[in-house]
Amino acid sequence: MLAIFHKAFAHPPEELNSPASYNGSRKPKLPEETLKEFLSHHPQNTFSMSFGAAAVLAYVRPDRPFSLQQRLFCGFDEIYCLFLGSLNNMCSLNKQYGLTKGSNEAMFVIEAFRTLRDRGPYPADQVVKDLDGSFAFVVYDSKGGTVFAALGSDGGVRLYWGTAADGSVVISDDLEVIKAGCAKSFAPFPTGCMFHSEGGLMSFEHPMYKMKAMPRIDSEGAMCGANFKVDKYARVNSIPRVGSETNWTAWDSH
Repeated sequence: MLAIFHKAFAHPPEELNSPASYNGSRKPKLPEETLKEFLSHHPQNTFSMSFGAAAVLAYVRPDRPFSLQQRLFCGFDEIYCLFLGSLNNMCSLNKQYGLTKGSNEAMFVIEAFRTLRDRGPYPADQVVKDLDGSFAFVVYDSKGGTVFAALGSDGGVRLYWGTAADGSVVISDDLEVIKAGCAKSFAPFPTGCMFHSEGGLMSFEHPMYKMKAMPRIDSEGAMCGANFKVDKYARVNSIPRVGSETNWTAWDSH
């Protein structure tokens, strides 16, 4: 999968951007160049959607429809979701959110997003932590211009993110596309974490601790986009919100 969001709509951590990206022969590409390369890797079974200059989503249809490593795409009520992996507790989640038994993981993520955005009955980190399985997803609310992404904690699915030549954030499970599009300005998306375009990056496993950027140097000795880990010595100075005050944007203090 590939998701690209203009810097006006998504605000990735500054530490993802590496000055070394502009020193070597391989420099970051513009979003349209990265999309073109991604589509060329899968010419027969790729689907993409563009939202003006704001965003682009691209999805590779799975070779096998019933694989444990699912690739799903879904859109509803101007909210779009790219989902990788699978959840073991789909039956209970669908029942909890009032979805039919046939609803898949991408449908569920959209419904959970809508519920927390509009009514906010639970903390967002708790909702994501309750997902049992190997997963990664990216949600784009085209009406609100909101971006939300998360990666499971078990390492069963890999996800990468970086910055394009124009400052857009690029998210994909295709490492080669990320390297080509972002040069040195990329890093693995941290496991057990979620990113929101307004609230930034936080750990859904340890929501009361801040995230810390860790310098990353590649085999060529060049500084790359930073890794991020939970800083157990830096607690969040806020009282957890409850009830209707809690939604997907409730971690802006992080």
